[in-house]
Amino acid sequence: MNTELIGIIVCFLLTVLLAYPLGKYFSKVYSGEKTALDFLKPVEAFIYRIAGINPNQAMTWKDFLRAMLTINMLWLVYAFFMFIFQGHLPLNPDHNPGMTADLSFNTAISFVVNCNLQDYSGETGVTYLTQLFVITFLQFVSAATGIACVVALFNGLKEKTTNNLGNFWHIFTLTITRILLPICIVIAVLLAFNGTPASYDGKDTITTLQGDTVQVSRGPAAGMIAIKHLGNNGGGWFNANSAHPLENPNYFTNMLEVIAQVLLPIALLFAMGFYIKRKKFANVIFGIMTIGMLCLLIPTVISEIHGNPEIAKMGVTQVTGAMEGKEVRFGPAASGYWSIVTTIISTGSVNSMHDSSMPVSGLMQLLGMLVNAFYGGCGVGILNYFIYIIIAVFISGLMVGRTPEFMGHKVEAREVKIAALVTLLSAFLIKGGTALACYVLIHYSNAPWDMKPSAWQNNPGFHGFTEMFYQVTSSNANNGSAYAGLTGNNIFWNVMTGFVLILGRYLPIIGPIAIVGLMAKKKYIPESAGTLKVDSLTFGVMTFAVIIIVTALSYFPPLVLGPIAEYFSIAH
Repeated sequence: MNTELIGIIVCFLLTVLLAYPLGKYFSKVYSGEKTALDFLKPVEAFIYRIAGINPNQAMTWKDFLRAMLTINMLWLVYAFFMFIFQGHLPLNPDHNPGMTADLSFNTAISFVVNCNLQDYSGETGVTYLTQLFVITFLQFVSAATGIACVVALFNGLKEKTTNNLGNFWHIFTLTITRILLPICIVIAVLLAFNGTPASYDGKDTITTLQGDTVQVSRGPAAGMIAIKHLGNNGGGWFNANSAHPLENPNYFTNMLEVIAQVLLPIALLFAMGFYIKRKKFANVIFGIMTIGMLCLLIPTVISEIHGNPEIAKMGVTQVTGAMEGKEVRFGPAASGYWSIVTTIISTGSVNSMHDSSMPVSGLMQLLGMLVNAFYGGCGVGILNYFIYIIIAVFISGLMVGRTPEFMGHKVEAREVKIAALVTLLSAFLIKGGTALACYVLIHYSNAPWDMKPSAWQNNPGFHGFTEMFYQVTSSNANNGSAYAGLTGNNIFWNVMTGFVLILGRYLPIIGPIAIVGLMAKKKYIPESAGTLKVDSLTFGVMTFAVIIIVTALSYFPPLVLGPIAEYFSIAH
């Protein structure tokens, strides 16, 4: 057990050590400074030329959002039809069929919005063509979209007064060519050399040690698994995701994949400090986010290594901890670390089954997604945290009797209303979606659908409620992990979560970009003795308090009905 705990500490320290120089590199890339990958400029120029893009064209916040939303809509339509017709297209050695319309609707949205919620089995639900040219493609562009949007935020904070948040197409292209592709190549090679498949062969027939003959899926998985983690996507090539021995063969690949998940969110924090020349501000945010992460991680690890009280009552000794749903090669502590990292960062990949987690662990996983700002996904984590900052600035201004200011710009009614709207709409989507699912389950349990609502769940009671609450929360947070006891591949869940996915992705992006765009146009106000110091520990603690209070007030009731009630039901 001590070895597992040391492994967690080493993973996190290695992530931070790699993220700091990477953040400095990000700053140079987006500032146009000289870097080692400048030899890619002709490739980027070629892309701009064939796409008819002027990379130097200034964009207001409205222009920026218009460009981002337009291309995302195009990708959605492309993915939808590819999934439906994949059974008739090449690169399908296992002869997998096309998706139904509702499943295609959900899957296309899910991967466009960086959620990668999978209501299908990776081995049988998609083909090699759609795995590569739809899913892997979308994992690159959705991650680059989030990063491009946070760079727009940086541009708004960097200048004293500006109407230009940068060119979306230019930032987007640089993100793929200079950051995502080079790092993914390294990760994919390491995965391939450690046993992850990278061929185009179909299923292989093997004989197990018990003498059984089984079919094992393969395919060019290494590249997709690299970007699924680096880009905080999370969709598994195999249905078991990173609990699968081919997707995550050994402890080295487990460390590699968990480091890759956290790398860019932390690097972007450091990049912000270098880029806007406010390193202390970035360090304060990093510190608060790390404290938030530890508040979720420590109870999870403690809960998992102490085992399940229900099993202990049967007289079974749990020397290795709560091993239900865990891989023996990783253990409960490392699995607990992964489960928190993947839920706070919106990756959503799993190396254990969250449905088998202890109630305390499930509570922490849900809180990670509900806050969605402790590191958070590529770019969007900082955008979500920015919403909390605006609320904290507003409350702090009220407390001292001054007009709220942030980095030399007044925070007025419009900005606060947008921040409040984003926060309230997230709560509405999560609780409204869960309430709708409960209503249908209770009042229409035997409705004559392809799958009756009474067949959705494998678990009744508190845990069954948590399964539905988790599914909606994961969709809204663009996480994609799931409590697998809930069968999500039916019209109700595919359509309902599809709309939650769209709103949960774009509202928290549109809101911060609109806020920073409105603020950046205002007259710059030099700092004075009465100016709120946003790079102080005091303000960091204030922001943390806002996060806790907003989350507690918004989500305490469903948390009590789910994981908290389940905890007390087995802890008596």
